[in-house]
Amino acid sequence: MSVPLYQAKAEFFRMLGHPVRIRVLELLQDGPRPVRDLLAAIEVEPSSLSQQLAVLRRSGIVTSAREGSTVVYQLSGGDVADLMKAARRILTEMLSGRNELLAELREAEVAAR
Repeated sequence: MSVPLYQAKAEFFRMLGHPVRIRVLELLQDGPRPVRDLLAAIEVEPSSLSQQLAVLRRSGIVTSAREGSTVVYQLSGGDVADLMKAARRILTEMLSGRNELLAELREAEVAAR
């Protein structure tokens, strides 16, 4: 029995639903990075980062390659970077709307005095 597309999308977004995973994806937008660079940029325990990288790797959203004793991660495709950029645009629009509402509320408060 196949999974409906909306359910598959929900599972995909749940997979993305961890701050460390999102940060890894943001960092990998600029190109492949070794684990030590990811650890330096994300303040988490190595075991926690390893666990989150494993989730991303199992989902197929990132790939890893061993270069000597170093493991390097990269995005599996450009669509992931596009998704992260789209998320940033959507959040910017949402927060911009909240700032406008907050400004209106403050103006109304001043006018009511």
